[in-house]
Amino acid sequence: MWLYLVGVLSLYYLLRWYRERQVVSHLRDKYVFITGCDSGFGNMLARQLDLRGLRVLAACLTEQGAEQLRGQTSDRLETVTMDVTQTESIAAATQWVKERVGDRGLWGLVNNAGISVPSAPNEWLTKQDFVKVLDVNLLGVIEVTLSMLPLVRKARGRVVNVCSVMGRISFCGGGYSISKYGVEAFSDSLRREISSFGVKVAIIEPGFFKTEIINTETFLTKYQELWDQASPDVKDAYGKKFLDSYMKAIETKGKNSSPRLSLVTDCMEHALTACHPHTRYSPGWDAKLFYLPMSYMPTALVDAMIYLKSPRPAKAM
Repeated sequence: MWLYLVGVLSLYYLLRWYRERQVVSHLRDKYVFITGCDSGFGNMLARQLDLRGLRVLAACLTEQGAEQLRGQTSDRLETVTMDVTQTESIAAATQWVKERVGDRGLWGLVNNAGISVPSAPNEWLTKQDFVKVLDVNLLGVIEVTLSMLPLVRKARGRVVNVCSVMGRISFCGGGYSISKYGVEAFSDSLRREISSFGVKVAIIEPGFFKTEIINTETFLTKYQELWDQASPDVKDAYGKKFLDSYMKAIETKGKNSSPRLSLVTDCMEHALTACHPHTRYSPGWDAKLFYLPMSYMPTALVDAMIYLKSPRPAKAM
């Protein structure tokens, strides 16, 4: 009985291994458009796909970022500056892509651009603080996708949306988790709608990695700024000790984040080049062993776990 079970499992994993390593043909003729290529995952993915031979169209927020990327890649890679919060900028970039891909269409669209600050207890924030993050992380993803989708559909290609474990479980206030929950919902609805056209949609849900999006110095500076701007009532309710504890937790999280960005970009590459890409990828051991299992736990248990780990406000009961 046990030998039979082992044999079935071995056959299953062998077939899965073979299926996952099947690669689409003619990669050197395929165009991939990536947002947020100034640094982090987008920058590394652009260089990785360029080495693989794909025709990379990299969108950077700044010309400086675009120039640095061009200096690290082959002549095949082309760059364009684009702000995902500006409709005119997206329209211009879409036309630029259309001129390059022609009748072949766009094989891959990678929505990678994102920001994480301002992030703090919700009571410290204003509506505009939420809007700033949502404009980039959610509305930017939606508008870029809708603008590029006809080109992707023509190629029967792929849409890869970079989300986060924070799109599965919310640990802190601000727009970041809200935006990532939204990207999850948008990706799910999009996948179901356009699968009949031969287009596949994949979601990348990384754990914590050392990129600019979780830059500790940026977080601490903005956090102090939000505290300084908070009302006397908020400061009295939370207290200076809460601020210090929270900032220490941010520093610890930054130190514990993984520097192995290739774990994420390898998932992105697989989503773009595999014949049978996954619907969801969860790079990082913290994602696989902690955050995703936690997202399936009873809400009361998760609340208790977060409550025990979080700093206590001065006026807490």
